[in-house]
Amino acid sequence: MDRQKFVAIVTGAIAVLLSIAYLLIVQLLDFRGEMLPAPTDLSSLVTPPIAFTLSLFTPAAG
Repeated sequence: MDRQKFVAIVTGAIAVLLSIAYLLIVQLLDFRGEMLPAPTDLSSLVTPPIAFTLSLFTPAAG
């Protein structure tokens, strides 16, 4: 087998391995579930005692 055929076979094998690895990575990422956007309102993350403490330092409206 001459050198050109050997290089072509090795290059093809590398391409097939890379494509299979890519498909596996995509499947693993897709398996994680639905992608949800980041929350825009962070008030749901603040616990009530912290919210009460923060309200002491904010000026009253009106």
